Amino acid sequence: MNKLLLKGGTLVSARGTKRADVLISGEKIVAVGKRFSTDARELNVSGKLIFPGFIDAHTHFDLAVSGTVTADDFDHGTKSAVAGGVTTVVDFATQYQGETLTEALNNWHMKAFANSSCDYAFHMAISDWNEAIENELPAMFEQGVTSFKVYMIYDAMALSDRAIFELMTALKPYGGIVGCHCENAGIIGKLQENAIARGETSHVYHARTRPDYTEAEAVKRFLSIARAADAPCIVVHLSTKAGLEEILRAREDGVAVYAETCPQYLLLDDSAYHAPFDVGARFICSPPLRKAKDNKALWNALKNGQLDTVSTDHCAFTSEQKRMGERDFTKIPNGMPGVETRAALMYTYGVKLHRLTLPQMCAYLSENPARLYGMYPKKGVIKTGSDADLVIFDPKGSDTITASRCHSRSGYTPFEGMQTIGGVKKVFLRGKLVYSDGEIVLEHSGHFVTRKKYSL
Repeated sequence: MNKLLLKGGTLVSARGTKRADVLISGEKIVAVGKRFSTDARELNVSGKLIFPGFIDAHTHFDLAVSGTVTADDFDHGTKSAVAGGVTTVVDFATQYQGETLTEALNNWHMKAFANSSCDYAFHMAISDWNEAIENELPAMFEQGVTSFKVYMIYDAMALSDRAIFELMTALKPYGGIVGCHCENAGIIGKLQENAIARGETSHVYHARTRPDYTEAEAVKRFLSIARAADAPCIVVHLSTKAGLEEILRAREDGVAVYAETCPQYLLLDDSAYHAPFDVGARFICSPPLRKAKDNKALWNALKNGQLDTVSTDHCAFTSEQKRMGERDFTKIPNGMPGVETRAALMYTYGVKLHRLTLPQMCAYLSENPARLYGMYPKKGVIKTGSDADLVIFDPKGSDTITASRCHSRSGYTPFEGMQTIGGVKKVFLRGKLVYSDGEIVLEHSGHFVTRKKYSL
């Protein structure tokens, strides 16, 4: 069996950093320490940081939405992932209305199988709820799907408060957990209708018709439902200070709520929408970009340990697809790429600016998502017996983010021109080198990850 010794690096965990060597045999880490006596091939990584493989628990690859399909499928999306140090994604197997959960899961397996360059797991995104769907829940757990997504918005996906309550209650015996896209559909729908009636059809009205209180109200309502169900829950892609405050209040009342945010809600704001359509529409996502005060509140929450994960909500569209809404902002496909740039951004604008420590970066990008989504200690940590998913990160040097060097088929990055310090040098997926010095060196080697209940 092939053996590899990573020698001289600094290991990063959620608890701290230490100089140590890592011995890999086959797909597993078999020893962590110093002064090994081994016949393994050696790779000198002195001066480098070694992270457990990053996990992006919020991606949308090959998703039919808004009258089109996302630009990145599992082939291109996971190539973007490994280039950003991501060794596992958790994508959303989406139950389109009228489908069973089994049909939805099978569809996503067909999309990902033999196409993924990193490991992958699935949340189940539910659009229909009835007795037959409830009866399928045990089969989901048997197949390693233990987390579920609901929406409070979008006609094709939204569940009623009652349905969300019933789902959360039904999942309790299995140890399942529900994440929610929290926006108030009624208020946003009416604000959009009024804007269109006034002839306000420009892309700038996307954010203006989704004010911060529409997220905060939906967060509060979702957490009230979780409290009634006495069930744990996750608020995904949190974007506002007002929504954060609802989460903190609910925790004081005993609600077990976990929260995720994304780099776009930390580093960008709604001034991006002031650009002409072809540029401004690139930043159309939901929830929309917010204010500088929201950026600051979310950074502070990360620093204080009040959030749990940083994912990307990678949901990429081309400029041509965005032009579907050039005359009506409600028809612009919502989403942007991000899986490839997350690590460099979090290191540069988090760690280097003292908004985060290195262990916190590891927690938010690796260990916490592994724990929250039932993959720990197989994933998310550097320890004996864990998968040899490893990121060799060079803390020195500088770079500039540009779409021309990214792997997304969207053709752009919302972080174009941003300066970064350090970056991903090499990526190992279950012991195999898949990315090295700017090049993907092994494609389509990803495996499906069956998951257990959350343990964060």
